[in-house]
Amino acid sequence: MVRRSTIKWVREGKASGRESGFIVTWDVNSTDRAVAHRLQRFVYGDTARSNGREYRYPGFIEKTGVRYLGQSVIFVRPNLLGELVDFLSRTRIEHEVTAAAVG
Repeated sequence: MVRRSTIKWVREGKASGRESGFIVTWDVNSTDRAVAHRLQRFVYGDTARSNGREYRYPGFIEKTGVRYLGQSVIFVRPNLLGELVDFLSRTRIEHEVTAAAVG
């Protein structure tokens, strides 16, 4: 997986202006590598190489209406909350959702 700077996502989110939605935070046991990798790929995306070709899988963080706030903390618009909570619940990742406005 390619390491990307997260501050880029923070700056892009700030440019969006004021929004209402939800802050979602989660806690995953880093010793459970399978779950940690699944979360990493879902939230931040992934790049894979096969037969000399590169395949890019965009992450949830790249969707319009999602803002990266910090490690294990993102802001989501109401229309995207279900998708994120569904993933976290299915993978049994402990999480909290708080109504908020940012910007």
